[in-house]
Amino acid sequence: MSAPPPTRVRPADGLRRFRRPAGPQPERCELCAQEVGPGHRHLVDTDARVLACACRGCAMLFEQRGAAGGRYRAVPERYLVDPEHSLDDGAWEALQIPVGMAFFLRNAAADRLIAFYPSPAGATESDLDPQLWQAVLGESRLARLLHADVEALLVRRTDGASECFLVPVDVCYALVGRMRLHWQGFDGGAEARADLAAFFADVRSRARVPGRDELP
Repeated sequence: MSAPPPTRVRPADGLRRFRRPAGPQPERCELCAQEVGPGHRHLVDTDARVLACACRGCAMLFEQRGAAGGRYRAVPERYLVDPEHSLDDGAWEALQIPVGMAFFLRNAAADRLIAFYPSPAGATESDLDPQLWQAVLGESRLARLLHADVEALLVRRTDGASECFLVPVDVCYALVGRMRLHWQGFDGGAEARADLAAFFADVRSRARVPGRDELP
């Protein structure tokens, strides 16, 4: 494999919806203002590239493609896993991800493939070369099922082995916020590692293998 072109790296955006307002103000649906509780759903504002809190009713309205001109899209709730996934050290190094965990998504409007990974400065965002993506992840089962803007491929490598999940994109953004809260030093520290282990344990408990009828 030839060396990939240099990536453009910059601080990650799209995380503003996870900054809590001061005081005990309840969270509300950003479309109808109904109060929403913990675990509420989100919409992706594809123009502004931010998440909007949504009640279940409004989220269901925007599950239909093209609703409101396509600007808002409901984040799905599915978690999938590919038990046959494998990614060797050479493939991971080709992606130029300096740590053992990243999530990948497609920005449909800009036709961009983006990788996000934690770093001492917070989340880092890096453009991916399309040919590199295709060679390393693009032909995988979960990549073919990935919905642009609203879902992400979440990949973790530990001790030379890797696991891959398809998850709602808001889950990944929440993980970035958790890592930033707990991260210490260069490698994150014990608290961040423990939180990451608990996060992946929860993802594994939710994830299912996609059925034959879901495969493209």
